[in-house]
Amino acid sequence: MQVINLSENLSVMNNFMAELRDKKYQQNRRLFRNNVERIGEIMAYELSKTLEYKTKTVTTPLGTIDIPLIKDDLVVATVLRAGLPFHQGFLNVFVKADNAFVSAFRMYINREHTEVGVHTEYIATPSVKGRTLIIVDPMLATGGSLAAAIDSLTESGKPKKIHVCCVIAAPEGIEVVKEALPEDSTIWCAAIDNGMNEHKYIVPGFGDCGDLCYGEKLQSFRKIMDK
Repeated sequence: MQVINLSENLSVMNNFMAELRDKKYQQNRRLFRNNVERIGEIMAYELSKTLEYKTKTVTTPLGTIDIPLIKDDLVVATVLRAGLPFHQGFLNVFVKADNAFVSAFRMYINREHTEVGVHTEYIATPSVKGRTLIIVDPMLATGGSLAAAIDSLTESGKPKKIHVCCVIAAPEGIEVVKEALPEDSTIWCAAIDNGMNEHKYIVPGFGDCGDLCYGEKLQSFRKIMDK
């Protein structure tokens, strides 16, 4: 299985990653969402280099030319809600792709916020059988929600190939997701950080992506208080 860390190569992505991590820039939700989307576009472009292509003859006003076009039948899937801007970045590049959505999310299951569970309650997806499945989720921390999403999405059939794409990953999460993926899959990361803290947040990371994109939520905390 291949794990690709795009931060190992210098590019303009560094500018967007720096702003995502900066506490001052994080106060601007629109800028934060836009940068997540831009990183999605860059990663989609890099991923496109690994796809299969088929030559098509295109007629111009002055003649014809053979151009290799993407052959793969793509499905781009994301985990709600944090994945939406990242997902849009991939759609901006893979404009003909079908789409899938899963509400697999993690939640604290103790008052100390040190133990995490995963809850899945909604999925909308076409069949992925024989197709190239690209699962995009900006944060790969514990890996639990992504592993649950992979299981849910592949119930409709075995994909031809699976790509998992994230903005920031923790090494522990990568190992969990590897166990849920076929051996020929690829994990793409804009950055791989040191690990997680006691609350299962990636360090240094940039915080809760969903909250930074759309505002804070109470749902996970209500589940704790109901116990």
